[in-house]
Amino acid sequence: MARRPNFLVFVTDQQRADWLGCYGHPTLRTPNIDALAARGTRFDDFHVAMPVCMPNRASLLTGRYPSVHGLRYNGCILSERANTFVEVLAASGYRTAAIGKSHLQPFTGQPPKGQLRAETGPIEEAWKPDPVTYEEEEPDTYSSDQPYAIRTPYYGYQHVEMVTGHGDRCGGHYGQWFRRRHENWRELHDPANELPHNYKCPQAYRTPVPEESYPTAWIRDRASDWLRAQAGEEDPFFSFVSFPDPHHPFNPPGRYWSMYEPDQFEVALPYEAHRNPPPPLRYLRDRWERNVPEEISQAAFYADEQALREAMALTAGMTTMIDDAIGDVLAALEDSGRAEDTIVIFTSDHGDYLGDFNLLLKGALPLPAITRVPFIWADPKDPVPRTCGNLASTIDIASTVLEKADIKPYWGMQGHSLVDSIGGGEGPRSSLLIEHHDGGARMGFNEPARVRCLLTDRWRLTLYKDQDWGELYDRQNDPQETLNLWDDPEHVSVRSELTERLVHMMMNTMEESPRATRLA
Repeated sequence: MARRPNFLVFVTDQQRADWLGCYGHPTLRTPNIDALAARGTRFDDFHVAMPVCMPNRASLLTGRYPSVHGLRYNGCILSERANTFVEVLAASGYRTAAIGKSHLQPFTGQPPKGQLRAETGPIEEAWKPDPVTYEEEEPDTYSSDQPYAIRTPYYGYQHVEMVTGHGDRCGGHYGQWFRRRHENWRELHDPANELPHNYKCPQAYRTPVPEESYPTAWIRDRASDWLRAQAGEEDPFFSFVSFPDPHHPFNPPGRYWSMYEPDQFEVALPYEAHRNPPPPLRYLRDRWERNVPEEISQAAFYADEQALREAMALTAGMTTMIDDAIGDVLAALEDSGRAEDTIVIFTSDHGDYLGDFNLLLKGALPLPAITRVPFIWADPKDPVPRTCGNLASTIDIASTVLEKADIKPYWGMQGHSLVDSIGGGEGPRSSLLIEHHDGGARMGFNEPARVRCLLTDRWRLTLYKDQDWGELYDRQNDPQETLNLWDDPEHVSVRSELTERLVHMMMNTMEESPRATRLA
């Protein structure tokens, strides 16, 4: 029997596709990731199932849309009743490991903000409470300095080394290690001890945490150790290595802070480039003009050009640090003697507006900046460099890995295998669905936004629940999406046809599992 392939998956956090050298970025240096693309297939029209961290990560693991797997927006949980493709691999003899950020359960103990509330009776929810507590990623779980023994298998992972949070003050197993390593950890985390700088960008600060103690370095070291430990093992492995960066706060450590300068970057798509901005864009611009800050640090906001350039320079520093770390992890894979049997995958869980129309972070507007992410598949058995323009989605990763491992999926997966596309063949779809459910009312919406987006090779159509406006962009003739054709009389028929297609796609996402076990 032929040896089954191993899989090494790298995931970054808030990284848009065009922020890599191999995707054409003129300034950012990412030689190790570029080298993966040079010996594999780079997808140029790969999009998330939802441009928010927790829902999209759950879609990656389940191969299902957020509206179906239940982790609808940040702060929900992926029920342990949900199967994942990692569990399928483990049941088929794979050794499985997750090192870094998981975020399938909340990693704060804070209540939600802006959530819809309604009066309820003695029973509050439509579903009975889940008997599981889902506290594996919460801060209190890691309050001791001794390593917490996470309950495994964790969504299919037999080995877990957890990082929670973002920036230099992450928690989880990393946080426990950090406190053991640095007796002065409180001082290193105290905002009063941040290093001096002249940046004005919101959420930018210069951390005193040393490079070698920053979360990216810890993940690098732990992943490298785990891979070296696989030397000589007979069982195939699946390793998920996930970095919390690049992400706000903007605080790359040490030399990575000053590796890039703001004047190296350009705000290529300013607010003024949009010829008829939709209401959320106008809303954020108006708040900026009135100097009204956003209520939570996770909400998208409008910024001036200097702040945007500073955010870009610091994001570039975080990204190059990750690229350096990936180079070291790949060296460890070589040391293990198993590189020739290991498929390496690189992707991100969503993007960042990062200057488009003067915005930062992410939100309900599904601009390509936040929905389009990198996807690179490098198979040592087929080291031919290819570029694939087929539409593809995060929900396709599960089916693709399982097909390559020659394992049948479970009933209810909604993604399609990309194996043919990887080899230069036709794609599995002509259109793509992207969902968005906000956990609170933001960007000018009176209620938490509910959004459905249809992508085709030519068009992007977006519907917003209960809104009398929408979006229609010609991706072919207006790739930067600067002219909304929603109200254009010449495009009424296109809007109608695409709306009908979107309805059919939404019908196709109905939950089909479990199947009936008997006749009615």
